[in-house]
Amino acid sequence: MKNLMSMKKFAILGSAVLAFTTLVAIPTNASAAPACDGKFPVQSCVGATSDGAPYVMQVPANFNGTVYLWSHGYRYNVDIPAAMPLIGGYKITNTPEPGPVIGKDTSVIKYLLGKGFAVMGSGFARQGWNADSGVATDEELIKTFEAQFTTTTHVIAWGNSLGGFITQTLAEKDGAALSASGPLCVASPTVEAELQMAGDFLWGLKTYFDPSIKAGNYSPGAAGYAEAMGDLGKVFTVLGKLQAGMATGAWPDTTPAAIHAVGLDQVPSRSALLLLGLMAGLPTQSAHFDSTTGPGSVNSSAYTSFAAAASPALAILENGATAAALAVLVTYDVEQQSGGAIFDNTKTDYSARVASEATVYNAALSGATATAGLLGYLAQAPRATASAAALAKMRSLAQWTGKITVPTVAMTGVADPVTPAGDLTYMAQQYAKQWQAEHVATLGKGRPPYDLIALFGTTPAHYTTFSALGAPITTTAAANGTNHCNFNAKQYIAVADMLAYASANGKNLAGGALNTAVRKMGGTTKDLQFAPALPKFYAED
Repeated sequence: MKNLMSMKKFAILGSAVLAFTTLVAIPTNASAAPACDGKFPVQSCVGATSDGAPYVMQVPANFNGTVYLWSHGYRYNVDIPAAMPLIGGYKITNTPEPGPVIGKDTSVIKYLLGKGFAVMGSGFARQGWNADSGVATDEELIKTFEAQFTTTTHVIAWGNSLGGFITQTLAEKDGAALSASGPLCVASPTVEAELQMAGDFLWGLKTYFDPSIKAGNYSPGAAGYAEAMGDLGKVFTVLGKLQAGMATGAWPDTTPAAIHAVGLDQVPSRSALLLLGLMAGLPTQSAHFDSTTGPGSVNSSAYTSFAAAASPALAILENGATAAALAVLVTYDVEQQSGGAIFDNTKTDYSARVASEATVYNAALSGATATAGLLGYLAQAPRATASAAALAKMRSLAQWTGKITVPTVAMTGVADPVTPAGDLTYMAQQYAKQWQAEHVATLGKGRPPYDLIALFGTTPAHYTTFSALGAPITTTAAANGTNHCNFNAKQYIAVADMLAYASANGKNLAGGALNTAVRKMGGTTKDLQFAPALPKFYAED
C-alpha cells in the first residue's frame, strides 16, 4: 500500500446532493389562471396550483400540441447553516423547473422549445419527500395547461430522482392523462427502501466511528432540527478523518473504546468503511474511483494493490458522503411527517448481506479474519428500533409498483449512490411479469408491445487518473454512470426524442432505430440482460 502514502486530500462530496437551478421568479395567487407574458417566439406563463405550488410554462409560437411535464428531484426541506461543510448555505426554495438543467446549461429545454414542444414544471407545494403532493400538483398542472392551451394533444411526464418517483407514480395512477413517461434515476419504490440503504450506512458510521451520532429518532420541531444538523456536521467530520487516515489505516479519535478493546483498530479503518458500503449496497465505483485502476505500470504491485485494496474504499468514501447526508436529512424529514423513528435494523443480518461481496473484496477488507471480526462487532452492537406507528404512517406514503401504463423510457447510472441502479432493475422485473401476463391473455392475437425501455448509463472500464507522484486526481468531472442523476445534454435529449416518438406513435422506438439512438447517446446500454443487483431491501424479500 505504499502508493497510498502520497495521496492528497480530495473532496468527499463534489456537489450538493440534489442541486437545482433558479429559472423564473413567480408571483401569484393560488389556482388563478396562469399569467402569460405573450412574448415571441416563446411565451412564459406563471401561476400557482390550488395547493400553492408555483409553476412555469414555456410555450413556443409554433407549439405542436405536445408538452413535457418535468418533476424536479428532492430538495432539502430545511435551511443548512452556512458553516456546514460542503452543502452549507442552502436555503429552502420552491422555484419551479420546466425541464432538466445541467449546472447552468439549459440546452435541453431550448432544444425542446426549438422543436415546437412546450415545457412546464412546478416547484411543488412542499419540499422534502413530497411524492403524494407532487403527484396531485402535476395532475392539476396538466389540467391547467390544457385549459390555457386548448390545442394540446399529448402530455409527456418526465423527471429525475424523487421527480422520477413522482413521474412513475403519476403514470401508474393517471396514465390516461399521459402519452409517454420518463422516470429518470428513479428513487426506490418506497421511501422505506430508499432510506434503508442510507440508514444502514449512517448506523454503521455511528457504530464503528462515532457513537455520538444520533442517526435518527430525532426530536420533534426545532430540537430535532438541531440534532439533525449536529449529525450532519459529525458525519462530514468523521468522513474527513477517515479520508485523512486512508493511507495509514488510522481510526478516527471518536472511535468507540470497544473497538480498541477488542483489537479491531488493527484492521485498517478503510476496510471497515468499505464493509459499511457493501452492507448498505453502495456502489464500489464513484465519481473518480473505478476499482480497477492503479498508478504506474499495469503489472506493478502499486497498480494492483491500489486497484484491489484502496480504490473500492475510496469509492465508498465519495459515495458515502452523499448517502450519509441523504440519511440524515431525509430521515429527519420523513420522521417529522411520520411522527417518530422509522429506521429499524433489529432483524438485519449484515453477515448474510455481504456474504458474496466479502469474497470479491477480500483484499480490500483485509482478509477473512478481519472481515469476520468487523461483522462480529456489528452483530453485538445495539440496533435501531422504529416506532410501529411511525412505520405505518411512512408506509402509507405514495409508492410505485413498476406497472407500466404508457410507453416509458427510464434511465439511471450504474453507480448512482442515491438512487441505486437496482431500482430500475426492479422496475424492469416487475414490468416483465406484467408483460408476460398480457402476452398470455392475448395469445393468438399477436404479441403486446413492450412498453419499457430501460437505459443504464455505464462507467468506462478505467477512469481513475493519477498525478506524476501517484496520487489520485479528484478534480476532474465525475465519470459517466457515477454520481447522482449525472446525465449530459446528449443523454437527456436522446431520452426526450424517444419520448416524443412514443408519444406520437403510441409505442416505443424499437429495433435498429432504437439501437442507433442508444449508440449515439454514448456510455449507455439498453441490453435486456444487463441487470444491476437489486437494492438490499428488495434482494432480501
